[in-house]
Amino acid sequence: MKKKVQSHNLAMFYDWATLRIERGAKEKNHLLYKPYSNAIIAKEPTSLEEEIKEIRRSGSNRDLDSASEFEMSDIFYFARRGVESIMDDEVTKRFSAEELESWNLLTRSNYNFHYISLRLTVLWGLGVLIRYGFLLPLRVTLAFTGVGLLVFLTSIIGLLPNGRMKNFLSEKVHLMCYRICVRALTAIITYHDRENKPKNGGICVANHTSPIDVIILASDGCYAMVGQIHGGLMGVIQRSMVKACPHIWFERSEVKDRHLVAKRLSDHVEDKSKLPILIFPEGTCINNTSVMMFKKGSFEIGSTVYPVAIKYDPRFGDAFWNSSKFGMVNYLLRMMSSWAIVCSVWYLPPMCREEGEDAVQFANRVKAAIARQGGLVDLLWDGGLKRGKVKDTFKEEQQKLYSKISCMETDWLRDPLGHH
Repeated sequence: MKKKVQSHNLAMFYDWATLRIERGAKEKNHLLYKPYSNAIIAKEPTSLEEEIKEIRRSGSNRDLDSASEFEMSDIFYFARRGVESIMDDEVTKRFSAEELESWNLLTRSNYNFHYISLRLTVLWGLGVLIRYGFLLPLRVTLAFTGVGLLVFLTSIIGLLPNGRMKNFLSEKVHLMCYRICVRALTAIITYHDRENKPKNGGICVANHTSPIDVIILASDGCYAMVGQIHGGLMGVIQRSMVKACPHIWFERSEVKDRHLVAKRLSDHVEDKSKLPILIFPEGTCINNTSVMMFKKGSFEIGSTVYPVAIKYDPRFGDAFWNSSKFGMVNYLLRMMSSWAIVCSVWYLPPMCREEGEDAVQFANRVKAAIARQGGLVDLLWDGGLKRGKVKDTFKEEQQKLYSKISCMETDWLRDPLGHH
């Protein structure tokens, strides 16, 4: 409660500072906000079929009986959509941090907020001293302590025989170490609906914003992690963790073997004594304004799925990891030099695959529930577009839809009463 009051007071200070900056910018005729930001531009939700029909209805002066499968006016729909995508691309802007409308005394929030007021510049300098001179060293110490204890204690527990005592100690050690790491980020987390927390033998799926999503969730409950085996420090942590708890690590050559991955996951969830699996089906980090396509692999297993929605408050520190811009170490240092990481976590009711529902439909239903609870935009696009091109299947779907509409329109014009 004390942390929440402090964060509320800090938010009020941000608003006051922003008002001061806006007043100074207005007096100096200084551009404060960018003409085009990452904000979401609301568009009227209409289908391709509805818009094509509307264009034909308003643009055609010919008799309906003389209409053909294709009309020149149809081009306007695709031209307008193309221009809209260039001006307001709803996909690629999800892979960059959103610009804040208030200043949080961090230079990274809005580069146009600098040097408007001498008083605020002094406050910003004081904030730099506090964050880098006091908070950062303390947080780095806590982070090394948490990771060090995790490696050491899980290695010791791994020497014990399998049984209830080993599982009990493993859970306590994991919770303690993750909570120390959460303190290293000064994370203020609000958990909702804890009665829906994932249970053994299930799969927990959540939207993905940052690598610290794992710490945020694991500090409130234990999970079996899934991932690729790494080298270096990460590899040391993985090898020690798997000694104490049955995490699922894959070799690089095994990751692309879908059948092997599905078999390992299926074997795990069939054992009701094992911890729930934690998976981020998007496969990449999104900037916490939306939820993108869920990979269907984890929804093919047939296990109970426990959806979790995570929503960060970027006013205190932006948790989004832009992996194409920052390395892991650089990113963690930015997190530890922020004021705090404030977020809300909602545990949604468990969901099962319905009769006649395929894995893709099930994944979309779970994704929609997470987006609705977290106040996020539900997008059908694949997060793989972060580094790749649009798949041909997406283009073919639009072509088939337009072809279907044109054929249906022609059939109706030939026989409006439905005679055969």
